[in-house]
Amino acid sequence: MDTLDASAPKSRVQSIDVLRGIIMVIMALDHTRDFFTNLHHDPLDFTNASAFYFFTRWITHFCAPVFVFLSGTSAYLSLARGKTKKQASWLLFSRGLMLIIFEVTIIRLGWSFNFDYSAIFLQVIWALGCCMVVLSGLIFLPIPAIAIFGLVLVLGHNAFDMVKTDGFSMPILWDILHQAGRVGLFNNSFQVFVLYPIIPWVGVMALGYCMGVVIKMAAIKRNKILYRLGLSLISIFIIVRGINIYGDPHPWHYQDTVLHTLLDFLKCQKYPPSLCYLLMTLGPAITLLPVLENLKDGLSRFFTVYGRVPLFYYVLHIYLIHALALVMAIAMGIPADDFTRNSSMFNHNANWGFSLFWVYIIWISVVLILYYPCRWYMKIKMKHKKWWLSYL
Repeated sequence: MDTLDASAPKSRVQSIDVLRGIIMVIMALDHTRDFFTNLHHDPLDFTNASAFYFFTRWITHFCAPVFVFLSGTSAYLSLARGKTKKQASWLLFSRGLMLIIFEVTIIRLGWSFNFDYSAIFLQVIWALGCCMVVLSGLIFLPIPAIAIFGLVLVLGHNAFDMVKTDGFSMPILWDILHQAGRVGLFNNSFQVFVLYPIIPWVGVMALGYCMGVVIKMAAIKRNKILYRLGLSLISIFIIVRGINIYGDPHPWHYQDTVLHTLLDFLKCQKYPPSLCYLLMTLGPAITLLPVLENLKDGLSRFFTVYGRVPLFYYVLHIYLIHALALVMAIAMGIPADDFTRNSSMFNHNANWGFSLFWVYIIWISVVLILYYPCRWYMKIKMKHKKWWLSYL
């Protein structure tokens, strides 16, 4: 049998589920802000938004890279729990394809509340699916080879920032690979918005898969390595960002105040994620893993509920947030089609929106409303071992 060491620990590493749950909760804050804020410009533009708005957006930067990274780790641990590489590869491949289909159907409907498929949006679930498809082949390589593949993509992709699609015969291919943007097809009658190009996300998942080797180790040894690695990535981020030559296409500059200078330093590119962006987010996340092993039982159980059923939670929270916004807008006299048109998906009515205080209240309410449905589904997954539950 082509499996990992049979003596490997069978139990789940609780801190991974807890961290994933924390990430899912934070993610809901970003999407609540998308639908409910009265701020109609970029919250990372600190010349027009407060530091509170800035950090409300900035903290959510951790969600995508940490989730993709941990998805790779979970793929490795599935081997440790007895799957053969062939079984794990098929699960990754088929689940990846399912996620891609989900993105352009069920999830797109949740964001848009319409069936106007003249525009589709390729976001994080699409990228996650593509990464799984690629990883389904990578897992047959030795761990060092997978690590080198991941490092080359993560460390080197910013070297191609200057490559643009102008003059390309098929610009959508480069947009899908590396350059986020909008591509018009069929005489612009069909629009594809690529928000998550798959490079370097596939490298992030590959490195997360390699991290599974560390997670399998005994707790004392594992935590020592995680602390050292996490703190090293944070230090490398400070150095690379401080040098200001490579690692992000948007250099930082000294601003009128120390606070604004700090904000500009932290304002790293997400679409696609720059090297600095990934160092800035994955470093603290890896450092946090050992800390979460000692989290109080109540908090641990709370976040684990969301961490065990991430896709179920993801789909529900989009529909719930959008539905709440639509109902409240209609009650306030805002036209319903302002929340059901492709053109207004991320650009709502100028008279719509609430202060950040109310955004936080709505966010907390959404998370609490979804707790019991997610706990119910988590128990189903724990009790029943049906094959299709692995996909949801």
